[in-house]
Amino acid sequence: MSNKSLDRIEIMKLLPHRDPFLHIDRIVDYELGESIIAEKMIKPSEPYFKGHFPGQPIVPGVIIIEAMAQAGGVLGHLTVGDIKPKLIYYLVGVEKARFRFPVHPGDTIKFDIKVDRVIKGMWRYNCIAEVGGNISVDAKIMCAPSDLKL
Repeated sequence: MSNKSLDRIEIMKLLPHRDPFLHIDRIVDYELGESIIAEKMIKPSEPYFKGHFPGQPIVPGVIIIEAMAQAGGVLGHLTVGDIKPKLIYYLVGVEKARFRFPVHPGDTIKFDIKVDRVIKGMWRYNCIAEVGGNISVDAKIMCAPSDLKL
C-alpha cells in the first residue's frame, strides 16, 4: 500500500452514512481494487453502550461487521471513481464470522479489508478487525448495489 489516507469528512463524501451510524473514523491506507485499512476509536459515549451492556459495555458484533462493510464501501467507491449518480451498496451477506474477544470503550479497532472478488458489481471481502494487534473479529462479507442512488 502507499499511505493514502482519508478523514471522516472525506469518507462522508463517499458513503451515505452519518452519525450515529458512521462507524469508521479514518482511512489509513488503500490500494484501489485490492485492499483498505480503516480505523475507529471507540468512545465511551457511543450510543449503543447505554444498553449493551449497562455497567459492562462492549461493542455489538453487528456494529463491527457494519464497520467492515463501510470500509469496503469506501474502497469500492474509490475504485470505481466519481460516477454519477453514485451507487448505494447494501450489505447482502456475512459468512464465517468469528468473534474472538470483545471490544471495549477506549479501544481502537483497525479494519483490514481485502477484496476477494467482484462479480456483476457485487464485492466480496475478507475482513479482519484488530485491537492492539490481536484479531477480534474476522468474516467474509458481500455488498451489492441497490436501486437507490446518491
